[in-house]
Amino acid sequence: MTGTAGGHTAFPAEVHLSGLGITLREWHDSDIPAMAHLFDDPQVDRWTPLRAPFDGAAARAYLGQARQRRADGQRMQLAITTDGAAPLGEILLFRTGTVGEAELAYAIGASHRRQRLASRAVRLMISYACDALALTRLLLRIAEDNLASAAVAGRCGFRLTDAAPLARQAAQDPLLTWRHTLRPSPRDAVRVAIKHTEHR
Repeated sequence: MTGTAGGHTAFPAEVHLSGLGITLREWHDSDIPAMAHLFDDPQVDRWTPLRAPFDGAAARAYLGQARQRRADGQRMQLAITTDGAAPLGEILLFRTGTVGEAELAYAIGASHRRQRLASRAVRLMISYACDALALTRLLLRIAEDNLASAAVAGRCGFRLTDAAPLARQAAQDPLLTWRHTLRPSPRDAVRVAIKHTEHR
């Protein structure tokens, strides 16, 4: 079991999730070249806060920031893989400031799209967020024109809310809010293999 911090279930020091034909794992220093390749992409630049060009130096800084935010209990960022090895994208879970609530975000490398990697990663994180982190609600923030991400949200059980579009400095388009209310997984739900290391 994880402990609590400020009313939240604390993030483990290390997380490894498997299911639906994919594995979500921690980023490693050796992933920096792959990270630069994945995120140096016009679609990533358009729909996420990551700006192009995204080179090795940007990847190294991004990974350092990710580790600091994890240590601060703000977010976890996991590489999306099919076998625990080569990263194909990333999924993030981060605090919103409301107890029991978190937001998800993701990016998939250009050559790995149209394989439902995003949908599978989101579904794994839904199970983990509910069963391991005791969260009750997840959000996705998606630009109105980002039809691919809207399709992912719908497939994974998120519903578009009537919240006002959110303007973020790093995003080029206002973001619409999608919400998923979490409930304990039924017995026939997707099984998620979880390995994690607790904070000491």
